Amino acid sequence: MPFMPEESSDLPPVIVAGESRPARWLVLCDHASNAVPSWVANGDLGISRDDMSRHIAYDVGASGLALKLAALLDAPAVLANYSRLVIDPNRGEHDPTLVMRIYDGTIIPANRDADETEIERRKEMLYRPYHRTIERIAARRPDTVILSVHSFTPQFRGRKPRPWHVTLLFADDDRLSLPLLAGLARERRLVVGANQPYSGRLEGDTIDRHAVQTRRQNTLIEVRNDLIGGERDQAEWADRLARVLPEALQAAETRGDA
Repeated sequence: MPFMPEESSDLPPVIVAGESRPARWLVLCDHASNAVPSWVANGDLGISRDDMSRHIAYDVGASGLALKLAALLDAPAVLANYSRLVIDPNRGEHDPTLVMRIYDGTIIPANRDADETEIERRKEMLYRPYHRTIERIAARRPDTVILSVHSFTPQFRGRKPRPWHVTLLFADDDRLSLPLLAGLARERRLVVGANQPYSGRLEGDTIDRHAVQTRRQNTLIEVRNDLIGGERDQAEWADRLARVLPEALQAAETRGDA
């Protein structure tokens, strides 16, 4: 029997900005928030405030960048409004890392004993509403292009510093990513990476589900989080990306026609 969610006074699990904007772009932000609903361990995952403020709980700066980029592109944006530590929307439903027990050296006490019933509850109240919203808005026009905005930490504990300023993640469909990489590489003093610091191939993740499987053009943009911590930096990066994205899409479509 499927889990039936109860009434909740918590913040909605999904934020949609500019739904009526006409552009074919659709901007997503999987890890926009570090919010914990009150019905999950009374709103406390059992980790410190400092841990809840860093990358293990959400993608620092990504929500501001996503909203500003969507506005510049005249496109809608869909953001997940809960912490990735509650349940990670950028994972397949059966991925073993959907609910993390430990992340970058921090144990998550509230997830330690999360059983199938609890995980199903989180899926139904948080994870599935986000993906249903993406499906609905992506279907508004047949030529939707999906941009997923993330940020990455400059360094994991005990690991080497990461040198990139911005990277793109992609799997087999590199139509948009390759010309976008070329455009970003022309920007002064930028260190640009491809499929760094992670692989772009993750079965069931947001891009796979809503772009690869549906054959929509797409890319996942990762900006180092120390570069987008404030609104001014987010605005600068949004402007940079909004300049190069249309040219990259035109190049992608010209390449596809060749």
